[in-house]
Amino acid sequence: RALARAVTMASHDHPEAIRGAEAVTVAVRLALEGEGKAAIRRAVEAEFYPLGFTIAQRRPAYRFDATCPGSVPEAIVCFLEGEGFEGTLRLAVSLGGDSDTIASIAGAIAGAHWGVPPAIAQECERRLDGPLLDLLRGLEGRLGGTPG
Repeated sequence: RALARAVTMASHDHPEAIRGAEAVTVAVRLALEGEGKAAIRRAVEAEFYPLGFTIAQRRPAYRFDATCPGSVPEAIVCFLEGEGFEGTLRLAVSLGGDSDTIASIAGAIAGAHWGVPPAIAQECERRLDGPLLDLLRGLEGRLGGTPG
């Protein structure tokens, strides 16, 4: 959490941005530790955001909202409702609004929970330039390989 706070403050020094970053960090950490969706939901609801809605309920009236309170809970619910990594991303994109941000957040949690399917990981890696691919390889080395 301290690292999430420090990194977030560099570009988004606002209490809601820090709260959102911490919520995502907690969700990813719990997923990496093998906790299930119910535990992740409980942790996020206990400390950060109410998640008592479905994406189907949210979709009809949802509009672009780049704030953390307007996108982080939606991203977490996309993960909670998602079936697999790709299904989570599809659900996030289907919501609309700030869908690239929502899919990125939901995908981070889904990747930590299920891993990234090899075909998707390979296609993403193919699109990275040399310096970004080197950065990815360095992170993988520090983390012990790719999730999944």
